[in-house]
Amino acid sequence: MQPLIDGLIFIVDDDAHVREALAWLLRSRRLASEHFGSADSFEAYLAETPLPNQPHCLLLDVRMPGTSGLVLFDRLAERGMLDAMPVIFLTGHADVPTAVDAVRRGAFDFCEKPFSDNTLVDRIEKALGASARAVRLRAELQVLRNRISELTERERDVMRLVVEGLPNKLIADQLAISVRTVEVHR
Repeated sequence: MQPLIDGLIFIVDDDAHVREALAWLLRSRRLASEHFGSADSFEAYLAETPLPNQPHCLLLDVRMPGTSGLVLFDRLAERGMLDAMPVIFLTGHADVPTAVDAVRRGAFDFCEKPFSDNTLVDRIEKALGASARAVRLRAELQVLRNRISELTERERDVMRLVVEGLPNKLIADQLAISVRTVEVHR
């Protein structure tokens, strides 16, 4: 079975059996995964390895010894990493307030163990779809930044005023240049 979207799934769970079962499930669906036994080991990996320029998501256990999944989630949010890396929380100790809190904080989804393989894979594919859109937008934004960095100072001044909604005549007046010069730099 070919996945709808190729991507990389990070698994962070302190239970080795759960990690192995998830990795096997993902391999059976032709999805690549990297797995970690603790939040700290995942953070160490992130410190040394840039996130891939492909869709990716994180399956994260809520309760783990040491740094909990919720604490790791908050750290990732502080670093601005959640836009391109949707998080699906996994837990064997689900309660409604924890699930609601996680989703309010920006979690993509919340699954209670044990879960249906098909349900989890469906949620993962949706998360990878969201990640694909974010990765694509990030690339497009970088192209725009590169183009803006190539503008002359005068072109940036004109662009700033165009973005503010000023007509050419007012831009020319503010910059003490001709309307024709504004038109050339637009």
